[in-house]
Amino acid sequence: MGASRLPQPLWALLALSAAAAAAGAGRYSREANEADPAAPAEFRLVKLQQLWQKANRLHLSAVKLAELHSDLKLQEKDELSWKKLKAEGLDEDGEKEAKLRRNLHVIMAKYGMDGKKDAQLGATNYIKDGLENEVLDDPRLEKLWSKAKTSEKFSDEELEKLWREFKHHSEKVHDYHLLLETVSRTEDISKNVISPMEEEALKEDLLHQKHRELKEKLQSINQGFERLRHVSHQGYDATSEFEEPRVIDLWDMAKLANFTEQELESLREELKHFEAKVEKHHHYQKQLEISHEKLKHVEGIGDKEHLSRNKEKYALLEEKTKELGYKVKKHLQDLSSRISRGLQHNEL
Repeated sequence: MGASRLPQPLWALLALSAAAAAAGAGRYSREANEADPAAPAEFRLVKLQQLWQKANRLHLSAVKLAELHSDLKLQEKDELSWKKLKAEGLDEDGEKEAKLRRNLHVIMAKYGMDGKKDAQLGATNYIKDGLENEVLDDPRLEKLWSKAKTSEKFSDEELEKLWREFKHHSEKVHDYHLLLETVSRTEDISKNVISPMEEEALKEDLLHQKHRELKEKLQSINQGFERLRHVSHQGYDATSEFEEPRVIDLWDMAKLANFTEQELESLREELKHFEAKVEKHHHYQKQLEISHEKLKHVEGIGDKEHLSRNKEKYALLEEKTKELGYKVKKHLQDLSSRISRGLQHNEL
């Protein structure tokens, strides 16, 4: 249904609310999206360039900065695609625009740039730093993790892998609550400013997709927690098909979707390739973190020649990590969309 079904003031109010939900980010105005000739050419969109500059002033780790760069690059790609759609008169109900705002809000919250205290700020992805600096923000997860790391069922490598699963699950729960907050806010607006008949139309047009997202995320969270509970108690199954948490999530979702055996087999092979790509990305993240620590050490010594060599190596690792991070996130986005469409077809 198009925007013409609802009064213009309502759409203005919804747009204002969605903008506020992006933690202070401005409207999707021409000014906010046009390139700033004076800014470095890291990002074409000014608001994303400003976020990147802000992140570089924060005490984020080298790995977190590389991850943020990949997230912002993906956000920029999606926003530029949306601008083309809007220019062609599409996205009349503003759903894609609202989703972009929501995604940006999630990114800002994830990296502690939404004005709220963030437990992940400055943290790395690795087990030593995880044990020393990070918390899971969920007593159930803390209890499971404590049991797992003292059980002697896991090697150091397996414990690192398990920690990644715990952090991945914690981030999923965080994203779910952000989405729930957005949906609740939009529903409150619809109840306060329009008639019951128009409210039903709004829910059907603007909120159906969000409720489906919530349902899928909650299902994934419940499945993920059960997996963590099982692995924490029993240890890893040597015959397990996949090891990477995101791949396990996708495969579990795919098996519930309306795919043929041939489509499922094809997806299994693609997930294996994706998992290899993710592992390669993890390898570069570790190397980047090591290089960053070494660079800080060399800077303290003051050997200019040694410093120059280390800076060059660090720059190459940083660029490769950013590039791989973007490819992983783009591939994950594509796989998630395809599997989600299969799940939606099940509901029809």
